[in-house]
Amino acid sequence: MPFYEHTFLARQDLAPAQVETMTEAFTKIITDLNGRVAGNEYWGLRTLAYRIAKNRKAHYVMLAIDAPAPAVHELERQVALNEDVIRYITVRVDALPTEPTAMMKRGERSERGDRDGGAPRGDRPDRGDRGDRPDRGDRPRREDRPARAFA
Repeated sequence: MPFYEHTFLARQDLAPAQVETMTEAFTKIITDLNGRVAGNEYWGLRTLAYRIAKNRKAHYVMLAIDAPAPAVHELERQVALNEDVIRYITVRVDALPTEPTAMMKRGERSERGDRDGGAPRGDRPDRGDRGDRPDRGDRPRREDRPARAFA
């Protein structure tokens, strides 16, 4: 059977328990049609890049699915009918993920050091010491500069 990743965004005013209930209902749809949900990840209540149906935030949930195409079509039909879901996407993948996604690894950033993985800020070269540009010298004081003529 083909593998899919199905991600949906639920309205911000739902409780996490309600989102979990929706996830279980969607899982039941897949299992009733001879498929299986290999895993699900709740990514939490996150801020959207832009407003969607008057929502500034949404609950993100990702399902890893191993199911035939008709089961996925029925899942998408049921998700589209659900008023609590504001967006969804289903993507066919070559293999199901075996480790947590990047969204779940966000909390482990403190172990890596700073954000870009480079040297700590104290060990970076001085930004003002650029060899490719000559020194412009000090700016003249305001009183010493000539007055600008306006046309």
